[in-house]
Amino acid sequence: MNRILNEDLLRITEQPVNWEKLRNKTVMVTGASGMVGSYFVRTLLKLNEVRDMGIHVVCVARNIQKIGEDVRADKAAEILSHDVTKPFAYEGGIDYIIHAASPASPLIMKDNPVETIAANVLGTYYTLELAREKKAEGYMFISSREIYGQPDEGQEFFTEDTYGFVDPLNPRSCYPEGKKAAETMCASYRAEYGLDAKAARLAHTYGPGMSIYDGRVQADFLKNVLFNEDIVMKSEGLPVRTYTYIADAIAGMFLILLNGTEMAYNIGDENAKISIRGLAEMLIRITPERRLSLKLDIPEGGTKGCAPFTLGILDSSRLRKLGWKPLNTIEEGFRRTIEYLEIERKD
Repeated sequence: MNRILNEDLLRITEQPVNWEKLRNKTVMVTGASGMVGSYFVRTLLKLNEVRDMGIHVVCVARNIQKIGEDVRADKAAEILSHDVTKPFAYEGGIDYIIHAASPASPLIMKDNPVETIAANVLGTYYTLELAREKKAEGYMFISSREIYGQPDEGQEFFTEDTYGFVDPLNPRSCYPEGKKAAETMCASYRAEYGLDAKAARLAHTYGPGMSIYDGRVQADFLKNVLFNEDIVMKSEGLPVRTYTYIADAIAGMFLILLNGTEMAYNIGDENAKISIRGLAEMLIRITPERRLSLKLDIPEGGTKGCAPFTLGILDSSRLRKLGWKPLNTIEEGFRRTIEYLEIERKD
């Protein structure tokens, strides 16, 4: 296993999470081949290794060949090939479900809006139904900062009960509107069936396991750094965002699942607030040996497929009250990501 990944997993298992709730339990993770889902799966398997937890992990993915060989070789992992937009027919017991299956690439959202909204809406319905049928102890939906939309003028932060504008007739809204509908479904199952359903609203998340070809700016910038290319920006890069390292986000989501009592929690490191241009400049600064530079190449009419939101930082004080404290600064997180990518290239 990549050294960076293994270090991350060990750090997560040391966080102040009520891990004992998972002892000898069965946990289903959808989207098990993606960055978020694979970190959940590997953390659960690492808990077995370091704490002898006896967790059985059901790893759900459409293409099981994308699930890591280390996971497929683990006896505690059950690999299930399934499209979450279709009903489940799973015979075993399930104690917890983590629904992390959703396109996150702007390229997919632009070209396949139907598939994007279906993964969130239908996928959430069928996994909630499964959780209800199995009388699961807990369910968590991986939501997004995008559900908040564009904030009001002068508004900097979003708490869990403040919302901005999303245009439902813009096909790019397939992602935020799909996430919003899924959250409402979670709230409905919580109210009608008493299911302990929660939603984790992720800000921009990066780290080992992310694709450098998925079209997000952080992916594009990392690809440039990895291949020693100057960073070329297609806009002025003015939108301000927070970037949360994947291991910190995963630790926060386990806190939500096992320690939290509210339904919705924001996950975003307010201390890692930076503009898109600032992110490019920071990556150049932390890799001086590559001697890269920043260039602007702004097309007429702007770029397509990107989220239209320019402001709106997630307020994570609710999660911090559970004991969440990100361990990686934005500089440390991106250094770790670059080192992970370099190790993967050599292997």
